[in-house]
Amino acid sequence: MTPERATFLEALDELERALERTVDLAERMSTRIVYLREQCQTGRPLHEIVRSEDPPLVVQLLTESANVLHTYGTRVRRTEARALHREGVTMEEIARLFGVTRQRVSALLRDGPIHTTG
Repeated sequence: MTPERATFLEALDELERALERTVDLAERMSTRIVYLREQCQTGRPLHEIVRSEDPPLVVQLLTESANVLHTYGTRVRRTEARALHREGVTMEEIARLFGVTRQRVSALLRDGPIHTTG
């Protein structure tokens, strides 16, 4: 197995764990959405509702979820592009497969590794 392929597989494992985290965040957001809807339907001012909420707020959970997916998704894209390129797939073909520009693929191949935690 090439080092690029091994790194790609590690990135997939990390993404899978990150997805499990986002499921938890999504469930927490869903609970918060129900609460916010109920409170808004009472006619209570939104600023009172939000100020009385225990953190994290729904917007904070949303930001965390987006950041998790961005971090681990970028690592998967980068490592997959590198593994495909190592196997002889052209940047143009990778771009077509990924639905991005050739310039984006060039950046994925050129940029340094993304270090993740978790």
